[in-house]
Amino acid sequence: MDPVIIVGAGPVGLALSLALAAQSVPSVVLDEGPGKEEPRPARSVVLRADMAAMVERLGCTTLRDEGVRWVGWRGMRRRQVVRHLALDLGLGGTEEWSEDPAAPATPAAPLHIPQHALARGLRDAIARQKLIRLVTDARLDTVEQDRDGVVAHTRGPAGTWWRGSHLVGCDGARSTVRKLLGIRFPGRTAVERHAVAALRTELPWPGEALLHRQPPWRGAADEITARPLPDGVWRIDWLLPPRGDLVTPDALIARIRETLAGWCEGTTPPYELIDTGVHTLHHRLARRWRVDRVLLAGDAAHLLGAVGTQGLDEGFRDVDNLAWKLAHTWHHGGSDRLLDSYQSERRAAVAHRLRAADQSLPVLRGGGGLRTYLPGATRGHDALLTDGHVGRGPLGAPPAYPHSPLAPPYTGGRTPVGTPEGAPVEDVRVTAPDGTTVRLRDRLGQGRFLVLLIAPGTGVWDRRHWRGAGVMPRLDEAVRALPAKAEVLVTEAYPGAPAHAVLLVRPDGHLVAAFAGVHPAELYAAADAARGGTTEATAPTGPAAGRKRPGPGRALEAGSGVGSDTGSGVGSDTGSAVGPAVGTTTGSTIGSDTGADSRSVVGPDTGTDSGADSGADRRSSTGSDTGSAVGPDRASDSGSAVGPSSASDTGSAVGPNSVSGSGSESGSGVGAESGPAVGSAVEVSTGSDRTADIH
Repeated sequence: MDPVIIVGAGPVGLALSLALAAQSVPSVVLDEGPGKEEPRPARSVVLRADMAAMVERLGCTTLRDEGVRWVGWRGMRRRQVVRHLALDLGLGGTEEWSEDPAAPATPAAPLHIPQHALARGLRDAIARQKLIRLVTDARLDTVEQDRDGVVAHTRGPAGTWWRGSHLVGCDGARSTVRKLLGIRFPGRTAVERHAVAALRTELPWPGEALLHRQPPWRGAADEITARPLPDGVWRIDWLLPPRGDLVTPDALIARIRETLAGWCEGTTPPYELIDTGVHTLHHRLARRWRVDRVLLAGDAAHLLGAVGTQGLDEGFRDVDNLAWKLAHTWHHGGSDRLLDSYQSERRAAVAHRLRAADQSLPVLRGGGGLRTYLPGATRGHDALLTDGHVGRGPLGAPPAYPHSPLAPPYTGGRTPVGTPEGAPVEDVRVTAPDGTTVRLRDRLGQGRFLVLLIAPGTGVWDRRHWRGAGVMPRLDEAVRALPAKAEVLVTEAYPGAPAHAVLLVRPDGHLVAAFAGVHPAELYAAADAARGGTTEATAPTGPAAGRKRPGPGRALEAGSGVGSDTGSGVGSDTGSAVGPAVGTTTGSTIGSDTGADSRSVVGPDTGTDSGADSGADRRSSTGSDTGSAVGPDRASDSGSAVGPSSASDTGSAVGPNSVSGSGSESGSGVGAESGPAVGSAVEVSTGSDRTADIH
């Protein structure tokens, strides 16, 4: 069978290829660049504990070698410490829990790592994989699909046609895949701007991250964040005014000296400046994430990052959600419901995160007004920001999918446990089929469901005595009969679960259902629902349907006649724009979200919303903008004291049924999206598509 084509070799695309390889699915990764990452310490990423664990499972060793887990979180306002949290340096697993459900849990420590080190670790892991082919200097310009697969054409030293079973666009904020499909990308531009510096120095709170609001010294930013990196390096971010002046090198040096002196009792300590930049955050959400056999992930599908939200962390959650569904479809076939659930679950979760951020911004950044004088208002603001940064609450907690189309109907044998259905399970210690004791999280990502039995006392008895006793034989028989591959794990206790409860867990670690004992018929029905139900044939799509397939996993000969009528896999978009089409800084990216049909979740469009980015949109559509003292909203990732941005977007009109070109986005289509519109506005992206958020 043909491999999966992954467009884009940023962290999300690399991680997806490794996640598929772990489930015996081959892939071809098309990298438009030379395959090297420029070291940029000022461009770093923050991963929640569960996503850091997922990336480590994929074989990325640089997380341990070049990443740092914060030992604590410190919040300051003016000169006062208003919040101080100790963080769990484990992986957020449940070793012990309180019987009191209201008792606060210690947050798991996020992991902070330079993005280039993360990407290098993923590339090293790919080099050890035989199922992944990484192709450099390959820029996509055409996508077609038919009943059996996808055809893509890349430009480069030798233009090539590629054949795959599916194609996933992980090609960043300026996604060529998204533009070729004619999918709109509404949202807000330049939600926040930060000056960024990476420097080596000593601060009074080693190993802890700091959020300092309203510092007392003159000329300070309203908010400063300091986060540790290895070898005594700190990344410091200064929140900038929405429409401020250029950040010149001299101005940045002055900020550094004033900030260090303010934190170190009036004296600037010795420091080594390593890297600088300006980080501009945008909030956007693609209208659709799946068009038949073509899907979007990462920055190609969403942009976020304000008030502590983490764009790359969400991109890795896309990978975690999509990989097992794509692998199941690749190996066994799958109903449309299974791949549709990727969009339903992940788009709704990101929409919820964006809405929470957009609703928080006017409160946190507006300043003044009556709310400033309300009792406890500032304490609430501090708590909200803390939750966003450490991974709690609506801004940071791992998402749950309670309204997933894969959720099974309720049956009488179910029992409530401490984890709601659709939420990630706790990382308890379990006994694996081979008798070893491991963390539950270690068994995820292998394409199989987990059936977890709560059996008190199994930890003190020899496995030979209980493996064939009690409910185990019946449970083993029920698991062997399931419609999807699964393995049985045993644990002594689980939060809120009674003895002999049975939990069914998806391959990505989300709870499907919990049963009070062994109920084979109900367990079967729940597993069948979670895998998408009965396999349904996929109808041919697009004018390329019926085209003769090339050999599996092989590139097509250039000039083989494939190249007309491309991009016609986009059907009509049944979603409607929800929320006002406003472009104010206090507008919402997301209107209203029903949860069930995430395609109807569309927010205000900062522009004409006509299928092509408006001038404001084109100005800065990348997920992050860094450089050496770069000015506001520039799409380039490098430069020194650069002025207001104007990324060049040029091109010519595109006629009907043709979307080949350099990532062109055409369209005058207002309302329904029925393939590429006859070009009234064409945008050719000349910037790098492998942009990932800096956090």
